[in-house]
This record gives sequence, structure tokens and C-alpha cells, in this order.
Amino acid sequence: MSAEEAFSPQSSLGYQVNHLARLLAAALRERIEPLGVVPGQFAQLLVLYEQDGLTQGELCARVHVEQPTMANTLARMQRDGLIDRVPDPHDKRRSLVMLTARARALRGDLVAAARAVNATATRGLGTAEATVLMSTINAAITNLSSDTDHLAHPPDHP
Repeated sequence: MSAEEAFSPQSSLGYQVNHLARLLAAALRERIEPLGVVPGQFAQLLVLYEQDGLTQGELCARVHVEQPTMANTLARMQRDGLIDRVPDPHDKRRSLVMLTARARALRGDLVAAARAVNATATRGLGTAEATVLMSTINAAITNLSSDTDHLAHPPDHP
């Protein structure tokens, strides 16, 4: 068997996880778009549901996206009536991202939509299998995050 044959999309973790992510996003989109929310806004909303009033930089760190991407997403969310930006009372140079009443009212429906997508994705798996799946995914994320951090911040060489 040649190297090309041994590495197919079906045997590639990256390909399979990417395919799964696209399917999850499409299923989520189908459920939340009627509410005026798109999957690209969902992670920000979840983080703000946990802690409202974060800065754009804090959101970037928690959602793991770059500043330009976050700026575009927040502009759309503000346009869509999901967030407001208010001056930080402790540092007038910064703005805090605050959920609107509309966004807070959507929380139950958005969480229900995500739970429904997750239930569909794990249909047929027992609780133990679903737990192992999440643990395995979290381990892979941790492995790649630490590897990427190492590559982004190599040690100084004398």
C-alpha cells in the first residue's frame, strides 16, 4: 500500500473533524437562523451568557478567534440587535460588549437548539461513549493548543 492510499479522507482526523464541524454548523444554522442568529455568533453569545460585559480582546481569547474576525462578528451582532458596546467605566479607551434584552430572551431557544443538534450528532451513543468522545476531542484540542502555543512562542535561543 502506498503512502497516498494509506491516508484517505476517511482515515484523516483533520478531514473527519472538519466535516463534522461543517455538519454541526449547518444543523445549528437551520435551527437558529429563524431566531436571527448565525453559527458564527453562537460562541460569542455562549461566552457572554456566562459573563456579560467582556472586552473585545477578552472575547477573542475565550472564543479563540483573531481580532479582525471578532470585530466583524461584533459589528454584525450589534447591527442585529444582539449586543451593545458601552464605555468601560474603569478605562474609557475600552468598550464592554453587553448582551441586549433581545439576546438574553433568546438564550433558552438557542441552548435548546444546540442541545438538539448535539443529541442528533450523538444519537445511538450511550452516555459513556458520548463522554469518551468529548474527552477525546478535548484531549486533541489540548494537544494541538499546546503545540500551537509552542510554535507561536518559541523559546529564545542564545
